[in-house]
Amino acid sequence: MSKARLVITAVVVEGRSQSEVARAYGVSQPWVSRLVARYRTEGEAAFTPRSRRPARSPSAT
Repeated sequence: MSKARLVITAVVVEGRSQSEVARAYGVSQPWVSRLVARYRTEGEAAFTPRSRRPARSPSAT
């Protein structure tokens, strides 16, 4: 089970606060907020990892 799934489940299903979950899993509170917001808008698709590739490259010619 991914850490994102654990964090979202702890906040949404268990009803724990975002700051409590962030401390318990050793992640930042803004990341927890982003995950929960993404889950509320996208549903199950929020569990899939996002690409870390930049959208554009300013040094490309």
